[in-house]
Amino acid sequence: PRSVSAAFQEYLQHLGLQDFPCGLGSWNKSRLHARRRTRAEPAGLEEAVPPGEESPEALLELLRDQHSPWALPPDCSPQDRLLREVAVLAPELLRGSRIFQLVKSLRILDKGVEEVDKGVLRFQQLEELILSANNISRVTSAHLPRTLKVLELCYNAVGDLQDLCARPPPKLQHLGLGYNRLCGPSQEKYLTVDFWPNLVSLDLSFNSLTDLPGLVSQLSTLQNLHILLLQGNPLALTPTYRGFLVDSLPKLFILDDIHIWPEERQQFHHLARQPELIRGEARVVVSIGELKGLPNPEAFQLLEVGSEGPVITYSYCVTYEF
Repeated sequence: PRSVSAAFQEYLQHLGLQDFPCGLGSWNKSRLHARRRTRAEPAGLEEAVPPGEESPEALLELLRDQHSPWALPPDCSPQDRLLREVAVLAPELLRGSRIFQLVKSLRILDKGVEEVDKGVLRFQQLEELILSANNISRVTSAHLPRTLKVLELCYNAVGDLQDLCARPPPKLQHLGLGYNRLCGPSQEKYLTVDFWPNLVSLDLSFNSLTDLPGLVSQLSTLQNLHILLLQGNPLALTPTYRGFLVDSLPKLFILDDIHIWPEERQQFHHLARQPELIRGEARVVVSIGELKGLPNPEAFQLLEVGSEGPVITYSYCVTYEF
């Protein structure tokens, strides 16, 4: 299976950290010799840049000037820019395993990754891991750095949280599992404070969760949870969905990207104490605005009185699949 480590190596090659104006080469070879001098050597005046070489400032300008052929695109991530600039100012820091100490945010999007491998543990300072739009079906928590605060797995194929919750990162504040294959109630038991003591934000949108009271009973243990996304699940179609959540989770600030104001919380006060209102049914309202391409029935009614012309009847059926 294609791993996160393999995708990261391809990412480094794409950045060109060893190519001009980054890395070490004929454009800055004297700097390599200067750094080999002993620290005991008295510091003299700043030496002029030798002929044929470039100063660090000039090399940085080639990365930052948008008219430069070596400039990063405007929408590049802060991590891309950081690594490129480090490759200019201190290229020796990017050699060997030392590069893993610099990475605090790792974003690998839509690269066909299937496995979160053990190599991810080399990122000992990693705080943010974004692996959206890949092909990941399971995540082994033993392969995640303990320093992790953000884990985003949106648009994958995760259907089981057991391996992820075996030993989850204790400092995690955001867990993104939107657009996956989670089904309840077997997975709801992993969404408690026992596994996520510091979770502030949770995205479970567009899965197949159906048991609203059961899920809420688990989420209510997350004392730091302030942001929750559940839209796109079958349980979100129940008539009392939003009101029940607002009243059941008093520390929630945002539900499905909509802020919860005090007036709304007061409106649904005590709704959580009436479980009989949570029915196992959905309410869907469909309105048809306009239909095009159908014959107009009025055109067939313009028959003269006493005419023996045939009467043509048309009928139409509109169906919806859920």
